[in-house]
Amino acid sequence: MSFQLIKSDTKIDFIGLRHYAFALSLFMILVGTVSLFMKGGPRYGIDFAGGVVMQTKFDSPTSIDAVKASLEATNLPGLVVQQMGPAADNDFLIRTSTTDGTSEAVQHTVSAAFDKDLAGAKYTYKRIEMVGPKVGEDLRGKALEAMYFAILLVAIYISGRFEHRWMASGIMAAGLFAGITALQYINAPQVWLVVGALVITLALCYLLKLNYALGAIVALIHDVLVTVGVFSLLNKEFDLTIIAALLTLIGFSLNDTIIVFDRMREMRGLKTGEPLTVLVNKSVNQTLSRTLLTSGLAFVAVGSLFVFGGQVIHDFALAMLVGVVVGTYSSIYVAAPLVVSLTPPDDALDQPAPAKAKAKTA
Repeated sequence: MSFQLIKSDTKIDFIGLRHYAFALSLFMILVGTVSLFMKGGPRYGIDFAGGVVMQTKFDSPTSIDAVKASLEATNLPGLVVQQMGPAADNDFLIRTSTTDGTSEAVQHTVSAAFDKDLAGAKYTYKRIEMVGPKVGEDLRGKALEAMYFAILLVAIYISGRFEHRWMASGIMAAGLFAGITALQYINAPQVWLVVGALVITLALCYLLKLNYALGAIVALIHDVLVTVGVFSLLNKEFDLTIIAALLTLIGFSLNDTIIVFDRMREMRGLKTGEPLTVLVNKSVNQTLSRTLLTSGLAFVAVGSLFVFGGQVIHDFALAMLVGVVVGTYSSIYVAAPLVVSLTPPDDALDQPAPAKAKAKTA
């Protein structure tokens, strides 16, 4: 007898719990939004806000606490010191969000602090990089644009794949192009351009009754907002590494959602005549074991990165850990239940299959 984590005949009423799940999701998003509002927005890293990155290696044993204590008096804004690799390497990454002056001026300030407080210690700078505020702003806009186009392509694919409405997908794309053109005509900032495009996409999905696409998009936005909220509560920085994590978790969450949607499509094809709520509940229950096993293995792998991967990859692993948990939750409690909530009671999906004609008797 083969081992099963969860029996295939489970009958958990996920759809019956959807209103509680929606309330919990709304609460998590609200808490994260309030945190962002109180802190004046996300705490951008050097990639987005601009600044200087310096990788410094000491020839003799030096602790990270000693390096931090030495740099405290410099009053460099947004100063972050991270250990790179094993402690025996004495390799440190120094980051500051200053945009005044040049990288040479920052190097001179850091060197003066080391020469004063770490007298006799020999060190070298392995790399020094500076990101200007304009470059950081462009990167921020491009990052948002990348996440938006990922979500848009998801909407088009799901509409055609599971609802067989490629024409409606084309209309959505055309409407979106018109909306983007209008926003560009009024010279809207790039950030608002992306946000406006996302709102237009959601509105068009709703008006065109692309319920599967709308459910998947809302679930993906839910995952991103909750993860961003957690980072805001923990006062973590947002940089290109975190954007990479968010794009990765979008793909991971979408994989779980598509598995559930595909089972829903198969159940509909059986023409059992059961209500849509019953079909969706069966679909989620039948794919539950696969979903939890996939998410569990991903959680273990990312958890190993979080614990043993070192300080440099710590925030990336944290974003992935949160994303794996939230993405699994949204696939079960947000995407599929939202399809049920958006489908009218008299929709064809909710009607019994037509009765078969009785065979004529001789």
